[in-house]
Amino acid sequence: MHAIRIEKHGGPEVMRWIEMPEPSPGSGEALVRVRAAGVNYMDVGARAEGGPGWAAPAVLGVEGMGYVTAVGEGVSDLAVGDRVAWFYQPGSYAELLAAPAHSLVKVPDGIDDETAAAVMMQGLTASHLSTETYPIGPGDTALIHAAAGGVGQLLTQMVKARGGSVIGLVSREEKAPAAREAGAEHVLVHTGGGFEDRIRELTGGRGVDVVYDGGGADTFRSSQLALRPHGVHASYGPFMGVPTLRPTDLPNSILLTYPVVHHHVATRQALVRRTSEVFALVLDGRLTPRIERRYPLADAARVHADLESRRTTGKLLLLP
Repeated sequence: MHAIRIEKHGGPEVMRWIEMPEPSPGSGEALVRVRAAGVNYMDVGARAEGGPGWAAPAVLGVEGMGYVTAVGEGVSDLAVGDRVAWFYQPGSYAELLAAPAHSLVKVPDGIDDETAAAVMMQGLTASHLSTETYPIGPGDTALIHAAAGGVGQLLTQMVKARGGSVIGLVSREEKAPAAREAGAEHVLVHTGGGFEDRIRELTGGRGVDVVYDGGGADTFRSSQLALRPHGVHASYGPFMGVPTLRPTDLPNSILLTYPVVHHHVATRQALVRRTSEVFALVLDGRLTPRIERRYPLADAARVHADLESRRTTGKLLLLP
C-alpha cells in the first residue's frame, strides 16, 4: 500500500508518498480500505512541530471513512464490507488502515462516503463546543472565529439548529459568502485582535454569550473583551498557542475554557452517541459540510500548502 509519511518535521516538503507493507488487523482491530481522509489543522501542527504521539517518522492524518476488508480476533460488531468512519486514528493518510474496532463507527445509509469523512473530527468538535462547552440555547449569540473554515461552518449550523445566532469572523472578504451561507447573521472581515468594539455595537453594548476562538494568541484578548459578563471564552486548537495570564486578567467575570474533543467522546458509548447525533443532523438537513476541494492522496503536500495559505474554505479531503 501507499501512505504519506514524514521522516522529520518541517514544511509541506517533508511529506513523502511512499510504499509500505500492508498492515494486518491484530486482536480487536479491523482493517479498513480508506475511501477519504479528512485534512485538519491538527495535521499541519503534527507535521510541522510534532507533539505528543507525533514523533517522526510518522504517517500523518487522523480522520476518515472507509470499508472494512478484514477483522481481527475478538471483533464481533464489525464485518467485512461495513462502511465505517473515525475521528482520531493516527495514520489515516494511507490506502489501508488497521484501527481498533472500538474507534470505528458505522456510517448510516443516506450519508455518502465523502460527507461521512468530512463531519467526523470537525463535526464532533463543533458538537462539543455547542453542547458541553457552552450549551447554546434560544436567543444566545455566539462569536465564531474562522467562520468560513471547516469547524466554523459546522459550528455555525449547529448554533443555528439550537436556536442561537452567529457573528462570524473571516480573514478575507472572499470567505464571507461561505460564512453567510452557513447561517451567520453578521460576518466581519478581520485578522488578529481589535474587533471587540464592533462586536459590542452589534450586540447593543452587551457582548456575546460565548466566543469560539481558534485563533490562538492573536485573538485571545479581544475575544474576552467581546463577551458579556459571565460569558464563556472557548479557546481551542492544540497548535495555535495561547498567552500566559493571571486569573485577575479576565474581564467581566468571564469563564475561560480549553475544550478538547477527546473529553466529549471519552468512551465508546459516548463516541457512538455523539456521532449518532452528528449523523442525525446531517440526515435531516440541518448540517451540511461544505467540501471545497478533493485531492489525490499523493498530493497531500499541496493540500497542506493550500490550507496554510488560509485561502481555503470548508473541508479538504484526500482520496486514495
